[in-house]
Amino acid sequence: MKYFFTADEHYGHSNIIGYCDRPFATVEKMDEELIKRHNEVVGSEEVVFHLGDFTMKDSSEAEKYIKQLNGKPVFIKGSHDENWMEKNLFHTYNEIWEGEIENHYIVLCHYAMRIWPRSHYNSWQLYGHSHGKFAGTGKQMDVGVDTHNFYPYSLEEIEEIMKTKKDNINKLK
Repeated sequence: MKYFFTADEHYGHSNIIGYCDRPFATVEKMDEELIKRHNEVVGSEEVVFHLGDFTMKDSSEAEKYIKQLNGKPVFIKGSHDENWMEKNLFHTYNEIWEGEIENHYIVLCHYAMRIWPRSHYNSWQLYGHSHGKFAGTGKQMDVGVDTHNFYPYSLEEIEEIMKTKKDNINKLK
């Protein structure tokens, strides 16, 4: 099984184009391109962790986007998801997710943390929210679409990036 991680898609949010200087003329073009790039790399049976700010739309609009995307979604609540997540009967969500994936202990949250579960054992923390404006420390990484040419990251890509990062500040010696 393959795993992918992404954040901050902001489907249907026209103002995000200006806020983040995204290279799209309209929100429809942005949504179309995000869906296209997602589906170029994610297969139907692969797990995709969406780390918040999926959409500000209501649950019926959110479901329209979800149905267009390949993969099995796991949602982490962001700062703009309250309009649809708590009313959606089809998908569950987490505020924080933590667990082991292919021998990597990973903590997922929309927000970057200073210290996170098992960080003293060099666990990873993946986040969004900052739209590439915060590099993180140690084994931390912003997986938002603005940091990866509007594509989700594969686990393999993250593994290669994590090899280049310093140890967590509280890693046990």
